[in-house]
Amino acid sequence: MQPPWHQLHGEDASGSARHSVPRLPPAVPAAPRATPAATPVTVLLWWEPFGRSRRLGDCLRRFGVRACRLTTDRARQQEAHAVLFHHRDLVLQGLGQLPRLRPPAQRWVWMNFESPSHSPGLRHLAGLFNWTMTYRADSDVFVPYGYLRPSRAPGQPLALPRKTKLVAWVISNWNEEHARVRYYRQLQEHLPIDLYGSRGLGLKDDSVVKTISEYKFYLSFENSQHQDYITEKLWRNAFKAWAVPIVLGPPRSNYELFVPADSFIHVDDFSSPSQLATYLKFLDKNKRQYLRYFSWRKRYSVQETSFWNEHCCRVCDAVRTAGKQRKTIQNLANWFERPRADG
Repeated sequence: MQPPWHQLHGEDASGSARHSVPRLPPAVPAAPRATPAATPVTVLLWWEPFGRSRRLGDCLRRFGVRACRLTTDRARQQEAHAVLFHHRDLVLQGLGQLPRLRPPAQRWVWMNFESPSHSPGLRHLAGLFNWTMTYRADSDVFVPYGYLRPSRAPGQPLALPRKTKLVAWVISNWNEEHARVRYYRQLQEHLPIDLYGSRGLGLKDDSVVKTISEYKFYLSFENSQHQDYITEKLWRNAFKAWAVPIVLGPPRSNYELFVPADSFIHVDDFSSPSQLATYLKFLDKNKRQYLRYFSWRKRYSVQETSFWNEHCCRVCDAVRTAGKQRKTIQNLANWFERPRADG
């Protein structure tokens, strides 16, 4: 018996494709600005993420955010409207390295793009921060790893890179206990998978996108499974390379909040890795069915978030939107570790 292809392709019972509207980060604040748009907003990045110095970009030119001053100069802390603290660096440096003085109106923003499984020390941060900035859609400042924008030229013919290979996976953090490694072990028993990274082949010209663009499918397997935790493994490694992502992460319904149902294959769609392998072999031999996974690209373009400029620039808009509204995150660990009701 054939698998229910209409379900796997994101179709309803009539055979018509379901097109969900992806959830987008706000390009501009949804609410009216509480302070004049021309009033400059200063955002201080307390630690440069992972200790790597980088030039902060022009918010107006790159993201359309006006009058935003980004700085890493701690001497300007007292004048900053918001201060960003990257969680990984906070854990390494310790709470004793936070500013000693804090102006009453200044927002402290907790910034983290790792999953709860890789975010230690959350229990010590209760009542410390005013805002959250993460990949979670219910963050105060929502910044996903990527997002879709309506295409500027909808309906244009698609030009796929030439596909000469079947399935690839790039992995640097190999852990036999991870669900993704266990699934890979089972899947490779039924079809060949080219492995790149610390345990496999070298990348073509040291480029993930250039390497994966030769493949029909890519294993977009997350290192842990949490709500909204959908990383560059989907947005860059698969979508930017025009490979169909095979995802292992949060449930399908969570992915469909951000991307169309017919843009990816979820491992949960199949009862076993063997059944998934059978389906991939089917698609490999049926071009028309395979190309249906690209129909959404006629309506949307892929945007990969610019780390870390885009994050800082969005805080400027958040400051203007919030005005004088105040809040404090009393239980950061409880918020970050528990699922949303709509997830």
